[in-house]
Amino acid sequence: MNVLVLGGGLVGTAIARDMQLDERFLVTVADHSADALQRCSNFGLHVVQADVSDDATLAALLERTDLVLGALPGNMGFRVLRQAILAGKTVVDISFFPEDPFELDELAKQHNVTAVVDCGLAPGLSNLLLGRMNAELNHVESFLCLVGGLPVTRRKPYEYAAVFSPADVIEEYTRPARYVENGNMIVRPALSDVEEVELPVIGTLEAFNTDGLRTPMATIAAPNMKEKTLRYPGHATLMRMLRDTGFFGKQALDINGVAVAPMDVTARLLFPAWELPSNEHDLSVMRVVVEGSRDASVERHIFELLDYYDTVTECTSMARTTGYTCSVTARLLADDLYTRPGITPPEYLGADPQVYDALMEGLRQRGIAFSHRVEIL
Repeated sequence: MNVLVLGGGLVGTAIARDMQLDERFLVTVADHSADALQRCSNFGLHVVQADVSDDATLAALLERTDLVLGALPGNMGFRVLRQAILAGKTVVDISFFPEDPFELDELAKQHNVTAVVDCGLAPGLSNLLLGRMNAELNHVESFLCLVGGLPVTRRKPYEYAAVFSPADVIEEYTRPARYVENGNMIVRPALSDVEEVELPVIGTLEAFNTDGLRTPMATIAAPNMKEKTLRYPGHATLMRMLRDTGFFGKQALDINGVAVAPMDVTARLLFPAWELPSNEHDLSVMRVVVEGSRDASVERHIFELLDYYDTVTECTSMARTTGYTCSVTARLLADDLYTRPGITPPEYLGADPQVYDALMEGLRQRGIAFSHRVEIL
């Protein structure tokens, strides 16, 4: 089976390396960046330099592909997903695109395409857990996801390192955050409602609103659902200052007769400051809390994950937790364990106990495992 990984960044590389371990798959990584492709080549991956923003180039790549794994920045994700569906290709995508993926549901059904979207850490594994709990419980009353990718070593002033696409990180800080409260959709600015959270091993982090809830607002009937991003304390204030001053603006300003978008300058200056040094490691942390009723009891299910950089594979934790969710799901689709045509968010996968168990077992085999405890309320 020919597998095309679109995007050779840290996560795309992790996806491709994991898929390559299975001799059934002939894996190709496509990216426009020579540096990214050189890193992929160093791991023995087959690469092709291509600008997939060009429709003709993308169409040529898709023509000789059976399974498409999307690991592109969010601003490219929706258009590329649509092209893959039109080409009749099975897709698993991790892109954090702002568009509603269900806009492509009928198109995918018409082309008999299974397209799994938001298939990373969060959205991704968080949705999977919610889908499983929604299927097991009689009623889900509330869902809360706290999640973050962080450097192990704190370094001022940002105390952060971009362990996935920096552009998508900034998108989290600018896109309005949607959540559900008492059955109503609430829209709040990103980086709002900052609160301190105590977590095992890690200690004190801060949690703030970001737009990570996404598809469950349409697929799950729970009256209270929210996702918050975790960072070291103080990070939200710094990012809010930059955003509110206009440093993340995309509208060009006239600077001495030259049109310059503030975001372009900010990215050029900020991204190197966020680069994770080669001798330092990252971690991923997640807590998912689901409350609901089962028969006569009210239950609180608490899932927790703490994952670290893998020194053996030299793979960041964010690449592992995001990429392996995608690659394990891709294997399930290749094995025809899940064949539903249309757009599939991960909560649909979680609703199927066989698919859920297979996905969680695949992650456990790769060293990614949740603890799970239940409290009777």
